[in-house]
Amino acid sequence: MAGQLKEVRNRIKSIQNSQQITKAMKMVSAAKLRRAQELHYPDAPLRSKAPGTAQQYRQQLRRRSGLQPCRRTSVEKVLLIVITSDRGLAGGL
Repeated sequence: MAGQLKEVRNRIKSIQNSQQITKAMKMVSAAKLRRAQELHYPDAPLRSKAPGTAQQYRQQLRRRSGLQPCRRTSVEKVLLIVITSDRGLAGGL
């Protein structure tokens, strides 16, 4: 009877150790996946924010200038908004 109890305890401890190892392996693989995604899609945060930011700039310019979007006028000056990365040359773009 005592031998069976010891076997059950050993089995429980073995399973708990296996669970800890599995959990650590999952954490490592998640970190590797995140790193790989950052290398493959470095512009993802910029890409998700850029359309909304450009839309906000357009709305602010329309409010401040008083120009209507349908009215066409001759263009004397052009405003260019340049968005670049700090990853060198073309970077992830």
